[in-house]
Amino acid sequence: MEKIPMTPTGHAALEAELKNLKSVERPAIIQAIAEARELGDLSENAEYHSAREKQSFIEGRIKELEGILSLADVIDPKKLSGAIKFGAKVTVVDEDTDEEKTWQIVGEHEANIEAGLLNIKSPIARALIGKEEGDSVEVRTPGGDRGYEILKIVYAE
Repeated sequence: MEKIPMTPTGHAALEAELKNLKSVERPAIIQAIAEARELGDLSENAEYHSAREKQSFIEGRIKELEGILSLADVIDPKKLSGAIKFGAKVTVVDEDTDEEKTWQIVGEHEANIEAGLLNIKSPIARALIGKEEGDSVEVRTPGGDRGYEILKIVYAE
């Protein structure tokens, strides 16, 4: 299996979610199922079926997180420098609108564009990889072609 690149912060967030699912959510749903069973006829018991469905979701997410974490390749951006690579926090300016944006290039399981966490497999991240401050990049996005100039590269968590 292929390793999954991840920042220490992203890895810690997934571990925290897994711990919460195992120690809080799973026991709570087991309790809810037990209470729903006590209500009698399970074939028409909406609480029971809802609880079982939620249990199925929780167990699936636990398995998914365990799989992701077992393949995680935690890369500490503080130990990196130079041209843009995984973990870099990049400030760019849109050449058409003069709007500045800052993104950190992270693994796909921790990506959140609203929070400035850019999936390494995204078109923008792929265009930025290997570039230096002052370089311009052209990116084909679903909204059309965009041009960005790289203003700053920082390697910090």
